[in-house]
Amino acid sequence: MARMHSMVTAVIRTLSLKVAALKGWRRLLLAFAGGTLCALSLPPLAWWPALFLGVPLLVCLIDGVNAEPRRRAFWVGWCFGLGYFAIAFYWIGAAFLVEADTYLWMMPFMVGGLAGSMAIYWGLAVLLARFSWSGGFSRLLLLAGVIAGAEILRGRLFTGFPWAPPGLAVDGMGPVAQAAALIGMTGLTFMIVLWSALPALWFGPAPSRWGGIAALIAAAALPLAWIAGSLQLRAVSAGVPGVVIRIVQPATAQSAKWRSENLMAIFDKLLVMSAQPEGQLGQPTHIVWPESAAPFLLAESVNGLKMIADRLPGNPMLITGALRRDKVVSEADGSERIYNSVMIIDGDGRQTANYDKWRLVPGGEFLPFEWLLGPLGFRKVVTLPGSFGAGPGPQTYEINNAPSLSFLICYEAIFPERLIDPQHRPGWIVNVTNDGWFGQTSGPYQHLAQARLRAIEQGIPIVRAANTGISAVIDGRGRILASLPLGSEGILDAQLPMATAPTLYAKIGDCIALLLTSLVLASSWVKFWRSKHRARD
Repeated sequence: MARMHSMVTAVIRTLSLKVAALKGWRRLLLAFAGGTLCALSLPPLAWWPALFLGVPLLVCLIDGVNAEPRRRAFWVGWCFGLGYFAIAFYWIGAAFLVEADTYLWMMPFMVGGLAGSMAIYWGLAVLLARFSWSGGFSRLLLLAGVIAGAEILRGRLFTGFPWAPPGLAVDGMGPVAQAAALIGMTGLTFMIVLWSALPALWFGPAPSRWGGIAALIAAAALPLAWIAGSLQLRAVSAGVPGVVIRIVQPATAQSAKWRSENLMAIFDKLLVMSAQPEGQLGQPTHIVWPESAAPFLLAESVNGLKMIADRLPGNPMLITGALRRDKVVSEADGSERIYNSVMIIDGDGRQTANYDKWRLVPGGEFLPFEWLLGPLGFRKVVTLPGSFGAGPGPQTYEINNAPSLSFLICYEAIFPERLIDPQHRPGWIVNVTNDGWFGQTSGPYQHLAQARLRAIEQGIPIVRAANTGISAVIDGRGRILASLPLGSEGILDAQLPMATAPTLYAKIGDCIALLLTSLVLASSWVKFWRSKHRARD
């Protein structure tokens, strides 16, 4: 056994020396390939072991540029990130196929530009790591810290776009995902990168005594997280008495949704599906339709609201995504504002509340850098004069015959911070979305996985209604209790799960992840500063 271990170690070290010695385009191409390999860890494939090959490859490539000009480290990190984000974001291209005659030409610019711009964060992270890169375990800890820091910035700067962080790989790692209740998505990204970098200890300078002990502790954290998560999942998900949710998934084709001749047929289909006979759980008390379910301004349609009151049996509360027009004319430009909203409609067809989406999709609901891109012919994918209006932010609403609730519209579910109003914690969250833009791609699966992590982070169940899927009822530990598959049409009746006690993450947010990242970066900066002074002396 010892002889075999020595042979394997010798082979790995020989390969690592050859990889580290690569130059020019070969090095960058291998970095790109390593990034694409890591992207296979994301849903729906969830091949998380690929990280344990891709991340050590990145470590080896950084080892190779450690004695070269620092700018080369940036390009290694950027190419690695480009490979990762190109695979993670490819599904966005499907949105440009809905009206291909108008938008297809924009697809390579928008998808490629998004992947390239997100890769800049990783390029800068590797460049930063290069300043104090050394051997042993410390370089693995440093890499985890700079990638986690880059992900913090990626989720916040320029409106933020925290889609598909490396921490999302826990969706395929079973009980390990429960760690999100303690450290959140950013903390998971830190740990995932650290765990998957550990095989790099087989090559490069041997770790010091304390580095070896730290590496063993880091390695032990993975099975411990699995065990702790398994214990958490032993608890049975209790339901809220008397609350039966019906989710309607109409599977309306995006290409047909906004044609005037289809409006009433689509609305009638929603009503027919909602009014289907009660199931084993009894009459639904609350019905949920997906994002912009009715393809017209429902709040302004007297007939539409009357049809809801007349045709939904048992006087349930209807929660539906809908476009809403603000009739107050803007003094600045003299135009009306359209909001992507959720409406609560009671059994008498009266609108009792509405929530306006406040995190808008770049390129979809507004065009970033419109002053530059507009004259070049670029347009946002959602056809609307001007951009959507943005709501005030997270709010908690009281609703009849159920716990208070909050809303997330589509894209808002990917942001861990400011998910809910912390002063008024809701009993459940309704997430309405229209992933019909993205067809049978990885996008809807990744979107669902991120919603699951939001439920774990907060300990709050999420009821998710999607136009074409994947609709689901998720409990406060992220378990999918019931779901409808992607691309199918149907209804889903389920009892509303009860929220758990507030998690540690719900109380302190990203404090642990920020502390870990700050300590790693600070110690690395001290190390760099000392080395500079020694060299000067």
